[in-house]
Amino acid sequence: MAEVYKANPTSHKATKGRGKSKKKRERKSVTHLRKEVGKMGRDSLFTSFSSFPSQVCFETQEKGEAVVLFMRQHPVVNLPWIIMTVFLLTIPPLFEYFPPYMMLPTNYQWMMSLIFYLFVVGVMLAKSMAWFFNIYIVTDERVVDVDFVNLFYRVISTAKIEEIQDLSIIQSGVWETFFGYGKVEIQTAAEVTQFEFDRVPHPDKVGSLLNQMIDMEEQEKLEGRVK
Repeated sequence: MAEVYKANPTSHKATKGRGKSKKKRERKSVTHLRKEVGKMGRDSLFTSFSSFPSQVCFETQEKGEAVVLFMRQHPVVNLPWIIMTVFLLTIPPLFEYFPPYMMLPTNYQWMMSLIFYLFVVGVMLAKSMAWFFNIYIVTDERVVDVDFVNLFYRVISTAKIEEIQDLSIIQSGVWETFFGYGKVEIQTAAEVTQFEFDRVPHPDKVGSLLNQMIDMEEQEKLEGRVK
């Protein structure tokens, strides 16, 4: 499993029996956010929305940087390809009703069916991995967008909270309104100028939290405080 989905084992060993010292080292901004946001979602492996997940870290995470939100696309977006996969799996038994297939030797018939099943399974794996490994992270310092291309290639884009210039929350259609998911568009002054948290649960809460964090960053600058 990619390192972005599991906690650093050394950090867990270090924190056992030293919970008090961990709390003392926690940044004031993180403590404030923890009180404001509270615990949302679950820390399960297949969660699509979780605040302050205990089992998540990522490769470029800095010391003391806390993961505030961990998100994937809403699970309901998988329904179309799941339904299509189930439908495709029912097709091979119907091959025998087509004359070209009937004329083939038995071994060739089995081979054609096997190739078709492998194709369907391949599509299913590609879709499920794309959902699982495409993730969005909000820390107390920045936003992180992990785009999964394939097993050997992924793109990680980041922008600091203070670089965020504009936020847009987009929820359109009955489907998105009913299931409570949508898009969060983020305009930044970073190298990557636009981030899209696409079809994530609770986009209004994500937008509200980011606005609050932007205000906190500005307030800390005015007061000359350092995290």
